[in-house]
Amino acid sequence: MTRLAFPPPPRRAIAAAALALSAAAAALVPVAASAAPACSARSGATVPAVVELYTSEGCSSCPPAESWLSALKGRDDVVALAFHVDYWDGLGWKDRFAQPQFTQRQNATQRTSGARFAYTPQILLDSRDQRDWSALVPGTLHGRTAATVALRLDHDATGLALTVSPGAGAPAKLSGYVAVVDDGLQTKVGAGENRGATLREDGIVRELMPWNVVGAQPATLRFSSSSAPEPGATRHWVAVATDGPFGKPVQAVALACTR
Repeated sequence: MTRLAFPPPPRRAIAAAALALSAAAAALVPVAASAAPACSARSGATVPAVVELYTSEGCSSCPPAESWLSALKGRDDVVALAFHVDYWDGLGWKDRFAQPQFTQRQNATQRTSGARFAYTPQILLDSRDQRDWSALVPGTLHGRTAATVALRLDHDATGLALTVSPGAGAPAKLSGYVAVVDDGLQTKVGAGENRGATLREDGIVRELMPWNVVGAQPATLRFSSSSAPEPGATRHWVAVATDGPFGKPVQAVALACTR
């Protein structure tokens, strides 16, 4: 069953988004030479397709969308992210991946996505509501737009460092996020609409850290992660730059470290 979630008053959503962006901006530091990172990834010449799935383990129509998203796993030309929302948690099954932050994000994206309301499963393709997602063949999704921004994402013992390098034609103000993402998770659902099902899930966002940058000079932002991957999960990190809060992606990069 599809679950509709009507957004909170715009003033509250906007205030929450502004607070998160302001906090992230405090982490901005000038670019400086540093020791070689444990692992690093750089963005390419084109912008990968960015797919956001808003889902819940308590939603019976969500597993097909999660399977569709899993088919995008591991590609360089697609970033696939699953945001588990919490408004299903009181209807029989509490999703351990759900966060209020992701529900707030889904509600806030309505200002730019073209969606009239929040629902599950919802897929945003490059920030736009994609109601006909099931008709999209995963193999046909890939980045096509030439990039005006370069991203470098590093990971070492001290955490994550994202270097943002605006180029010719880049937006004067950039926003975005760094996501901590886990693949290969499994849940045996004991109640609710999916009772008795074993869900195999990929692209699950465990942490989301917003950021913003103003100006044409390269800058480095630093982030620390507080979550540990579950046994059997494979962790990677994603950085996405957009042309405004919840706007169109102008660059993205994924980083997976082999230990």
